[in-house]
Amino acid sequence: MKKEKRNNKNDKIAEIKDNRKKKTKNSNRQIMVVTYLFLLLFAGMIGYFVKFQVKDSDEVINNNYNNRQEVLEESVIRGSILSDDGQVLAHTIVSADGTEIRSYPYGTLFAHSVGFSTHGKTGVELMANYKLLTSNEPINEIAENDLKGDKHIGDNVTTSLNINLTKVAYNALEDNQGAIIAIEPSTGKIITMVSKPDFDPNTIDSIYDTLVADNSNSNLLNRATNGLYTPGSTFKLFTLIEYIRENPDYSNYTFNCKGSITQEDHTIHCAGGRWHGNEDLKDSFANSCNSSFVNLGLTLDRAKFKKLCESLFFNNDLPLSMSYKNSQFSLDETSSTFETMQTVIGQGKTLVTPIHLAMIASAIANDGVLMKPYMITSVENYLGTSVKKYSPEKAQNLFEKPEVDVLKEFLRAVVTQGTGTKLKSDLYTAYGKTGTAQINDGSQSNSLFMGYAENEGKKLAVCVVLEDMPEGSTPAVPVAKAVFDEYFSKEAN
Repeated sequence: MKKEKRNNKNDKIAEIKDNRKKKTKNSNRQIMVVTYLFLLLFAGMIGYFVKFQVKDSDEVINNNYNNRQEVLEESVIRGSILSDDGQVLAHTIVSADGTEIRSYPYGTLFAHSVGFSTHGKTGVELMANYKLLTSNEPINEIAENDLKGDKHIGDNVTTSLNINLTKVAYNALEDNQGAIIAIEPSTGKIITMVSKPDFDPNTIDSIYDTLVADNSNSNLLNRATNGLYTPGSTFKLFTLIEYIRENPDYSNYTFNCKGSITQEDHTIHCAGGRWHGNEDLKDSFANSCNSSFVNLGLTLDRAKFKKLCESLFFNNDLPLSMSYKNSQFSLDETSSTFETMQTVIGQGKTLVTPIHLAMIASAIANDGVLMKPYMITSVENYLGTSVKKYSPEKAQNLFEKPEVDVLKEFLRAVVTQGTGTKLKSDLYTAYGKTGTAQINDGSQSNSLFMGYAENEGKKLAVCVVLEDMPEGSTPAVPVAKAVFDEYFSKEAN
């Protein structure tokens, strides 16, 4: 009996120990779960902090609702903005009574690219706002200014903007409305950016309200980045890419152009009603044949075409750290035949910005690799001591090398035998696509050019848009030529 009681007692003790072990095990498991949750939360916080420091800090700091800017403006004299060769594009003049005036020595020339710093901020003045209001003076000067209650001198920002090339682009636009942007494909540096009509940033305080009220000219609009245009025949490049991808035997394509094409009672004409006759795919592209591109465009898988265009930044964000508008593409499986006919030749609802087209041209010039466009190349204190340098940054691969080779061949044909023959030059080899986009009732059109030129490894990608041009003209081509001529003549010297 005693033995049986002893066994029962031992069993209870064992049961208690077992229960304690289970509780301890459960407790340990709960502790581990909580620990892992805290570790994940901590890792997430670290990740967000790194993302803020690396990617988002400038955007947050430069936000107009960030009061820190106002504090900095009270204690720092805004730094200068410099061209690629160190010339002053914007600086602050301090009068004897301490009044600060922001001065722009080149006036209208850099109105949109450099921007202004009152009534809000635009251009480089916005992008580099925090840098311009940060002072990296020598320590002894910081202490001295603090003791005296004097303002510190802000850092200077050097840009990739070239004065001479910008002058040529500006003059080439003449009095026309439009935009020009030029990008160095291997780095993504924006060499020039011009938009017209413009304004004088030196007088922005007195003319701002008038400019805002004038809806007809939109002088404040930077058309290079925020102007949305019907692409016209420049869009045939995208149609071409999709056709090549869907048809590996594209070299066998032929079409007999008779000046127009009709589908379901809808007729599309070639420019000027011109008959191009028998064409292969390269001829169709070089001649910018509407009839041929409608013919091949109607065979495309619309879902795949939309996917391609969106992979090339339509309906998507561009890899840009500046203000811009998103290009738009609306073709899909539900689109009508007529909508498709219009879209594949660059009419219809498709809209694109000049910088977007320049980026595509830049990627092709750079063997399919798109470099992220940028204008700020370095920051120095007011004595010229380096604070930070910015290196070229790869955005993504847009095209594989074999495809790039085909696109280059077709873009070159536009210059050698097609609508861009005015770009022939001994200074460089040019590639491109012209475009004419009908607007209003068709009596006026926008003239476009996208492409690039090269010579001995140096390359420059350009997009030109001229608004309200006479129907049938291609004035964007000689404007692009003026830019190429200046750039490569300087390189040759």
